[in-house]
Amino acid sequence: MQTEYLISVDKFCANHSIEISFLNSLQQTGLIEITTVDETSFINFNQFQKTEKFIRFYYDLDINIEGIETINHLLQRINLMHDEIALLRNRLRLYEIAD
Repeated sequence: MQTEYLISVDKFCANHSIEISFLNSLQQTGLIEITTVDETSFINFNQFQKTEKFIRFYYDLDINIEGIETINHLLQRINLMHDEIALLRNRLRLYEIAD
């Protein structure tokens, strides 16, 4: 993994004014992945948006880790349903055009 796509947990927490223990809790529950390279913990750039969303839930909306897990699960289900609806609409259009 290239380190240019990683930011250290220490810098990330300092920039967002959050505690490292919060990110560790997110990792322990499987909400984010933290990569360790040479005893330094990093967050992948691809996870920034998701992690920042969890930060807003926790610090701004005062939602606990269990609540964040629930919200994340429901959002994933909604996204899957949106994809399924789009697929079904496309199939339906095929039948409507054929008539």
